[in-house]
Amino acid sequence: MTDDVLFLSRDQVTALLDADTAIASQRAAFGALGAGGAADAPGPPDLPDPPDLPGKIMHPSRFDDSVVFAYVSRLSRDTGAVAKFGSVNPGNAAAGLPTVHAVITVLDPVTGELVAVMDGTAVTTLRTAAASAVAFDALATADSAELALIGSGTQALAHARAVARVRDLKSVRVWSPTPERRVRAAELLAAELGVAAEATGTPREAVTGASMIAACTLSTTPVVRGAWLAPGCTVISVGSFEPTRSEVDAEVLRRSAAVVVDDPATAAEHAGPVIDALRDHLLTRENLIGLGEVLTGTRTARTGPEDIVFYNSVGLGVQDAAAAWAVVRAAKGES
Repeated sequence: MTDDVLFLSRDQVTALLDADTAIASQRAAFGALGAGGAADAPGPPDLPDPPDLPGKIMHPSRFDDSVVFAYVSRLSRDTGAVAKFGSVNPGNAAAGLPTVHAVITVLDPVTGELVAVMDGTAVTTLRTAAASAVAFDALATADSAELALIGSGTQALAHARAVARVRDLKSVRVWSPTPERRVRAAELLAAELGVAAEATGTPREAVTGASMIAACTLSTTPVVRGAWLAPGCTVISVGSFEPTRSEVDAEVLRRSAAVVVDDPATAAEHAGPVIDALRDHLLTRENLIGLGEVLTGTRTARTGPEDIVFYNSVGLGVQDAAAAWAVVRAAKGES
């Protein structure tokens, strides 16, 4: 181990990975996927040079409802391998703690030496929200300005901040199960973003009439229902990342003109709503559109202003690789 290895705390990562930098990193990640330079590897991957392998391994705990995960990826020839290891612990929310904790290691692209060790919790939060902003920018109508947040925790707040970088938000409505937390989140967003923000008594109140909906929970049962959706809205789910978690009901997918995912093969194995829709023959594998395909123009999702579009994010290693290297470059003062 060399003396110039970077050890970056959560606060340092947050300072280095501002919203615009995070969004740019995720555009690069999904652009690489869409260009065919990456392939998902759900098992322990080897890392050939130069293609990226957004490896993903997830294991539910035998003891509680936590999930252990690991990602291994390489973005390009100029960036070395990145590995993330961590866990999702839903019970943390009741204690006011982040539900995701992780650590990321970064290796040199030429020598394989250790370049950095950084807090993976901050990277995960920021890159997930940034990827949703990229998705909203690609999928939502240009005049979308009303955001419904389902969830009031760290990830939900990060989503509002990131979406505000790609759309001129006029209002934010927040719902989560605990009244005090949703009120606090709405007050914070109103102060930070300078928009009308309110807490709602039900998820239906938050969703009704919204042009953009971001579900940021760990719910195992639907909190967004297709019957509530306004024509032209875009729905994003980031909490439906394993087969037992479905933040949206089947009607959301049934009403959607397009179902977009971060990676079709990964979503077909991990995304609860997608797995259910494939099983019930509401979708076929061919119906799943990769976000990278939309960004590169290979496939089209939205065909008109009245289309409802659904995006299910499971999370890919390539996202961590892109974000981690953005942090490393910022720490070193590189562009």
